Amino acid sequence: MVYGYCTGVFSSRRIQKRLQEDIPFKVLAAGNEPDFRTISDFRKIHIGTLQGLFEQVLEMALEVGAVKVGRVALDGTKIKANASKHKAMSYGRMEEKQQQLKEEVKQLLEQAEAADEEEDRRHGKQRGDELPEELRRRETRLAKIKVAKKVVEQRAREKAAAEGKSAAEAKQAKPEEKDQYNFTDPESRIMKGADGFVQGYHAQAAVEPEMWLIVGQSVTEASNDKKQLEPMVEAIEEQSGQRPEEVLADNGYCSEENLAYLESAEHPESKVEGFIATGKQKHGEHRLPCKPGPLPKDATRVDRMKGKLQTKVGKAIYAARKCIVEPVSGRSNRHVVFANFCYAEKKR
Repeated sequence: MVYGYCTGVFSSRRIQKRLQEDIPFKVLAAGNEPDFRTISDFRKIHIGTLQGLFEQVLEMALEVGAVKVGRVALDGTKIKANASKHKAMSYGRMEEKQQQLKEEVKQLLEQAEAADEEEDRRHGKQRGDELPEELRRRETRLAKIKVAKKVVEQRAREKAAAEGKSAAEAKQAKPEEKDQYNFTDPESRIMKGADGFVQGYHAQAAVEPEMWLIVGQSVTEASNDKKQLEPMVEAIEEQSGQRPEEVLADNGYCSEENLAYLESAEHPESKVEGFIATGKQKHGEHRLPCKPGPLPKDATRVDRMKGKLQTKVGKAIYAARKCIVEPVSGRSNRHVVFANFCYAEKKR
């Protein structure tokens, strides 16, 4: 399974086929050809162990000195969920549909009550009070929409609390009409990717420059990178056992809060040297050299980072970012290895 995942074969059925046809698969499996259901059940039962196995591979590389987590480059990429964006519904549409279904259920109940005699003749020895299929379908949809509304409303309250609003204000927070819920994979979100809007997740990866090993990764529902710098630095330390010394990242990760975190004024031993772009650079545009003289006393952290990347050293270090992480995320997401998730729900 590990070999299959590393070569872009994720489906249990495709793994079974490779075990029958592909020599490397046959050798690794010692000639065994388990059924795809067995492979799928094995993955479900041992998913926690398999996750740890990939981390053990990274630990082995670190132990033998094949890689050192010194400088790392971060990038985020949108990956399609195992769900269609057409199975999503906005909060405003939920309220409209809920009212519509209530009316339809009411009408169907009235029709059922008026047709008791016909129901008795049709159902024969059965009680005759079973819900008609049409009514049962609508009541099921109505129940699903009620659950979806509660989830979206809870998200709105959590968002308000995360923005620093008081408990009373957070409790009263209401979703926006455009807030979405997907009935196939509720944890996924509609996000804008390179090829338009997708129903998916935002995957984060930290890559070291020597062997292009992913030394930290996470999957989030956030639509941008703004709040992912701190979690990713912590993920690198947790998954690789080493705290990075330098972090290279594009302007999506740039904010006063993120730069303050990297400085770690209260804990100097945890400081990480950052090279974070402060704005987008147009194609063919060259960065202007840093102006001579000290920065103003009231310069923000973003201003200082901008000046840092305008120096020869800062410019050279940051320029390496696209050659470290973008080939890895581009290869994974677009062409060879990982175009979309195979299972619904993030934990799977």
